[in-house]
Amino acid sequence: MTVLFSFLSRADSTPLDQRSRADGHIVGRDGKPLVDPAVDSTANVFAPDPNISFEQWGEYWRKVHGVRFLHADEVDDQKTIDLLLRYDQIQRLAPGPTSLNPPPYRSPLDDRGQLFDTIIGHVEPYRRPAWDGVAYLNFARLDDLGAVLGSERVRRKILPEDQAIFRDLAPVLARQFIILPNPAGNDAITLVKTHARREELDREAFQRLWLRDHAKTVLRQPDTGRLVKRYVQLHSIGPQIDGEPFFHPATSRIDGVTIMSFASMKDLESFLLSDSYAEIEQSERSIASLDAGEYWTGVTFSVVDHTTPERATLTET
Repeated sequence: MTVLFSFLSRADSTPLDQRSRADGHIVGRDGKPLVDPAVDSTANVFAPDPNISFEQWGEYWRKVHGVRFLHADEVDDQKTIDLLLRYDQIQRLAPGPTSLNPPPYRSPLDDRGQLFDTIIGHVEPYRRPAWDGVAYLNFARLDDLGAVLGSERVRRKILPEDQAIFRDLAPVLARQFIILPNPAGNDAITLVKTHARREELDREAFQRLWLRDHAKTVLRQPDTGRLVKRYVQLHSIGPQIDGEPFFHPATSRIDGVTIMSFASMKDLESFLLSDSYAEIEQSERSIASLDAGEYWTGVTFSVVDHTTPERATLTET
């Protein structure tokens, strides 16, 4: 199975030197891209009120964009839409664990180990992950991906919408390996973790060790069977050279993505605090540069699902 795993950021007023922006994205009322979205947040046609922009974006992406993406204007459109076997929106949840602020969480304390009288001046600044979510698209073949995303309907109706609601899109084109399936297909809380290989390994060697050896390390951990509902490896087959289809400078350095799903936030936090996860991270260090990747937590919204019940596989799916 071919997967397009597109990291997304919302169209907000963050300064351009702090967050990337795709060409033509973040537009004004005239439909043209804003020169600098940070100058006047009210000029952003999609999210003119910064007080509610994050909530508005999350709601729109699920309740409007997801529905528009599946709407058939013409009879023949449905044939193309049906080539999309699975479409999940994984929307990053700020209170969930991230590699920038992992559990266990600690309150700021003074030199005596006591709470400060005030939080003013004692709270660390918020550290935002690079992305606000992921569009997780599954296709039987690469040609099917091209048929869906290259269709006239998508080019005319969906891509202009993308330019209004997304600040940037960074795709990872990948082969999918389902290590631990969730036959029910009811993924709730999802950990998204990116991997970049160690310098002495090429991409092929990293992916071979990741699938052959590391996956076994994950599966033999007692807390994997107890807490993890689904474990998937996405092996990047995307370009590493500028100018090729699906190239993005941020994701060209990603050699793989881990997707782990959990029934609850409690289960995810317990997993990250476990000895099992410590051993998993130790295994990752042998093949990947942990500083070059990141993880964050998302809520999974299933938009299309023609793959349930899925099966485990150690070959391409």
